[in-house]
Amino acid sequence: MSEFVRNVRLWFAPQEVRRDGETPDYRFSLANERTFLAWLRTALALIGGGFAVDQFLPDLRWGWRVGLALALLAAGVLCSVRAVNHWVRCERAMRRGEDLPVSRFPALLSLVIAVVAVAMVVVVLVGWEG
Repeated sequence: MSEFVRNVRLWFAPQEVRRDGETPDYRFSLANERTFLAWLRTALALIGGGFAVDQFLPDLRWGWRVGLALALLAAGVLCSVRAVNHWVRCERAMRRGEDLPVSRFPALLSLVIAVVAVAMVVVVLVGWEG
């Protein structure tokens, strides 16, 4: 848990990352930043999808609409938090000459999106008013 707390501190003080190890090739740091930005775009898309489900499907049963919207919104929140945490972990690993960290988060995010997609297929096939 202390490693996670240290990483959270580094989210708000990225200059502290430079104290670890040696400066990696800038191409790797920039690739890490592009990956971070891709995760943020994914988070924004999920959040937008959550709002779209809530606002543009008024005929959908309340429970379905809120459930699907909240699932997408929660996935967006988790994705944005995961983006910054992954950026810090990768940057530190590169500076230390370590292997890049592995994560189960992409698989988890994929499963959540798949479940929401299946639920949307059910909604389309059964009809919005249920």
